[in-house]
Amino acid sequence: MSAEDAQQPEEIAWQGKWITAKRRGRWEYVSRARDISAAVILPIDGDEVVLVEQYRLPIDRVCLELPAGLIGDEDGAEDEDHLDSARRELIEETGYAASEWRVLGEFVSSPGMTSETFTLLLARGLTKVGEGGGLPGEDITVRRVRLADMATVVAQARAEGKAIDNKLIALLAPTWLDGLL
Repeated sequence: MSAEDAQQPEEIAWQGKWITAKRRGRWEYVSRARDISAAVILPIDGDEVVLVEQYRLPIDRVCLELPAGLIGDEDGAEDEDHLDSARRELIEETGYAASEWRVLGEFVSSPGMTSETFTLLLARGLTKVGEGGGLPGEDITVRRVRLADMATVVAQARAEGKAIDNKLIALLAPTWLDGLL
């Protein structure tokens, strides 16, 4: 964005319950309505990570990803924080609860297109407490993957036509960077 664009007023082109489309100068972008952000969970159990697969309408295919959810998006839960959201989402989506949590930081999803941010949380000490699979209609599949097998699992998922969430790069980096640095 140029300095000229940054000086322009922000205009709302369209607003829904979850998304707001905006313009500023020559730029068009989106944000989460009501400044909602997300919690993304990195659930590690020994040498395995717990991933989820679910259909994502915007890309019209199943996506392999880390468990995640919006913070404070439910009526009556507007004051929910990232840790409470992460705990709830981990159980809903995967059926696991974690005894150890660590905040790894806040990140932006796609800074050229959206103002959405997410807090990445490491979850350890996993215990199976339910079936997972998400809320009714989400149809989430839970996958336990050995960290050493991530590159192979991602390649297989791609070969099957599945999308790969960009946050999985963190799990692929050690394989990709081995010997390059």
